[in-house]
Amino acid sequence: MATISLWKGNTRLPPEVNQVLYVRNLPFMYNIFGKYGVIRQIRIGTNKDTRGTAFIVYEDIYDAKTTVDHLSGFNAANRYLIVLYYQQAKMNKKFDQKKKEDEITDLQEKYGISAKDK
Repeated sequence: MATISLWKGNTRLPPEVNQVLYVRNLPFMYNIFGKYGVIRQIRIGTNKDTRGTAFIVYEDIYDAKTTVDHLSGFNAANRYLIVLYYQQAKMNKKFDQKKKEDEITDLQEKYGISAKDK
């Protein structure tokens, strides 16, 4: 699918703009993202905590920007899409925090300490 993007050229993009988008509140309507450019990959969350989310990788960074501009807040099947640029550093922080919380819980169980004892 060929698309014409108004953003192409020597336009300077903000640093968070990249080809990988993180999508939340995905109502299982994947074809709407193809309207904005060639999609290289879609990875759909299948775990309990990732259901309703997806990572969408575009061939062209400008197509990803156009998608964010047009679909963030878009109402699809009575749900508003949340479309963000994927940011590895923020995702790592989130997973590191979860890992630390799990370690604390494991230690509390190991030594018989409950949250009420604090």
